[in-house]
Amino acid sequence: MTLLDWLVLVGTTAFIVVWGLWKSRGAKTSEDYLRGARELKWPTIGLGVMATQASAITFLSVPGQAYEDGMRFVQFYFGLPIAMVIISAVFVPIYYRLNVITAYQYLESRFDLKTRLLGAFLFLVQRGLAAGITIYAPAIILSAILGWPLEPTVVAMGALVILYTVTGGSNAVSQTQKQQMVVMMGGMVVAALVIIWRLPEHVSFVKAVDVAGAFGRMNVVSFDFDMQDRYNFWSGITGGLFLSLSYFGTDQSQVGRYLTGRSISESRLGLLFNGVLKIPMQFLILFVGILVFVFYQFSTPPLLFNQTLSERVRATEHAAEYSALESRWEEVQTHKRAEVERYLAARDAGDAASVSAAKEALGAAAKEASAVRKDAKAMVSRALPGAETKDSDYIFIGFVKRWLPSGLFGLLIAVILSAAMSSIASELNALGATTTVDFYRRVFRPDASDRHVLVASKVFTVFWGLVAVGFATFASLLDNLIQAVNILGSIFYGTVLGIFLVAFFLKHVKGHAVFTAAVVSQSAVIALFMLSDIGFLWYNVIGCVFVVALGLVLQALMPRSVEPAAAPGA
Repeated sequence: MTLLDWLVLVGTTAFIVVWGLWKSRGAKTSEDYLRGARELKWPTIGLGVMATQASAITFLSVPGQAYEDGMRFVQFYFGLPIAMVIISAVFVPIYYRLNVITAYQYLESRFDLKTRLLGAFLFLVQRGLAAGITIYAPAIILSAILGWPLEPTVVAMGALVILYTVTGGSNAVSQTQKQQMVVMMGGMVVAALVIIWRLPEHVSFVKAVDVAGAFGRMNVVSFDFDMQDRYNFWSGITGGLFLSLSYFGTDQSQVGRYLTGRSISESRLGLLFNGVLKIPMQFLILFVGILVFVFYQFSTPPLLFNQTLSERVRATEHAAEYSALESRWEEVQTHKRAEVERYLAARDAGDAASVSAAKEALGAAAKEASAVRKDAKAMVSRALPGAETKDSDYIFIGFVKRWLPSGLFGLLIAVILSAAMSSIASELNALGATTTVDFYRRVFRPDASDRHVLVASKVFTVFWGLVAVGFATFASLLDNLIQAVNILGSIFYGTVLGIFLVAFFLKHVKGHAVFTAAVVSQSAVIALFMLSDIGFLWYNVIGCVFVVALGLVLQALMPRSVEPAAAPGA
């Protein structure tokens, strides 16, 4: 990194943090710290909701996902706008009427204490682990750029975020996310423009999209119904809907964002704002990955995008074998570039037969390149036993490091770190709030003073930060990070959503029935994850439907005398 890169990175990051802390000064009570002053307008709420979901994983992993698998991941979000309407109409008014700090307080007022604690526990497990993945993602950047060992980088990154979150509380999180979101989207637009500018002069934007389509990367929508396919229209509009309902409607990291609104209307408008802009935002981030893919059709990409791994291999006795693979890789890329040019010439000539033949040749060249990459990864596994060879999360950051001019490189690093800070801070704040409100203050210290609760909430925030850092050390064992965090959420979100849907719409179903149904359903989803090949988005549907159906059956079988009266929320 040049001096200009460092100035842009440090200046942008410092401004956002200082601005947030200054705007959130004066939070002296535990409620202000955990929930904020409830004075935010809808633009801040909407940007905060978007920034919470758009973690560093989004900007690291999604372009790599598009590079390898095309645009079809955008279908994951097809159910989100519908979810925003449902949450605005049903969830938000109930939360405001009960004046809750966490979503799980409502479950006690509707059912009983054990159901509240179960919902809160499932959130803590899922979000505590997901926070570890969220910390790991930006640590990859600093490790790759500065050459630091990955594990100490994870610890340092976690410590900085813990300090930032504990100092500012909920209001600091909300205030900083507005600036962070502007930096994030501005940076991605700049990245897209720079990639287009760096394409060969004879490759227009339209031709770039055409090349991507020829390689099967413009696969935006698929109507093929396949339960084992992770991304198609049907999994997105159903599984994505259920996941979005659970994430935005019951996950405290999101509920805590829109409960800071000054009114129900402001919270609703913030959620609808997210529903309108989220799919275009994800489309843009995915399309940046597509542009990187097209760029590398005219310039040889690295054989392995994790350059640290390449350097380690070159220091082993397999160095000569790796060099031979690199030479073969260069030959394959040269051949593929020639086929791309032949395809474009055929398109310009308007010769349908030539276009079809050129497209087939492109497919063959792509398969040959994939085979070389597969051989390289197999050789790395022999040379470095136990080394992680999955490198899709390094694709975008590797491109940024090599090809973006000075200053813009620093801006893109600031984008990814801003995303990291916003998402991790929201998660840790929500974890600390849920532990404090739903467990510590409700079960262990109901008579604690406000000052005691304020201190306890900061202690629990630190605790969950340490848990997240610990789990982050195992994140390198996972597949593509954006998929890992969504799979983890899908395992738990369906069950939690089922509990809330029963609470909202099935008033005759009581606590014992829904609690038992939730425990059985969660166990069933975990078993399906371990033993089946069902696409992970369907876990949200299965878990939710299991809770609702089993809850109805159990309530019909249970004698009314075993049901206690619902307790008031705490």
